[in-house]
Amino acid sequence: MKRILVCEDEDAIRDFVVINLTRAGYNVTEATNGEEALRKYDECSGDFDVAILDIMMPGIDGLQVCKELRNMNSSIGIIMLSARTQEMDKVTGLMLGADDYITKPFSPSELTARVDSLYRRVEMNAENSENHFKEEFKSGNFTLNMRNHSLSFNGESIDLTQVEFQIMEYFFSNPGVALSRTDILKHVWGKQYVGEEKIVDVNIRRLRMKVEAEPSNPKHIITAWGIGYKWDV
Repeated sequence: MKRILVCEDEDAIRDFVVINLTRAGYNVTEATNGEEALRKYDECSGDFDVAILDIMMPGIDGLQVCKELRNMNSSIGIIMLSARTQEMDKVTGLMLGADDYITKPFSPSELTARVDSLYRRVEMNAENSENHFKEEFKSGNFTLNMRNHSLSFNGESIDLTQVEFQIMEYFFSNPGVALSRTDILKHVWGKQYVGEEKIVDVNIRRLRMKVEAEPSNPKHIITAWGIGYKWDV
């Protein structure tokens, strides 16, 4: 069963999300605030494929819930719900480990398309980790383990979200090749993704903070001006 956690404090929006995702075949658990979302996550032993979190909530807000869920589970898909005026919060959510965001107001078709796309990626990653024949890829002192979705540098583990792992897998498969933002977006988020390309830049920034000795002066994830990014060791 496709399990999804929905955390939204506004009743009308939460009901709208729950009804449409239930119609789309998801088993939805709903929470009215951040505290309840974390409690229900624990009660279900983290058995969720995707979480949808409103950014602005009283008490524990969606950003904090996102951070805590990501710390507990690197493979869960996380979508943030935001108002159009919360541009900085969108970036903050992505930096904390969210995979995507949806701007209010949104249509049923946009909601289900974005959730379906993320769910497919989560499922694909789970299948790849079980069935991948080549277990490791090496690039310089970096090792990417395809079975447990981990990255290490000189044997020291680097925690990655599922999106970060997919970007690194794409880099490792194309060393020294300048990959456009569009190529990265299609490879990681899927050809049907309807969001913005800047989500790539935010994830690259987050990755640089994890793999670079000096994130402001990157030696491995290099900007290919006018194109996108390339991996170098």
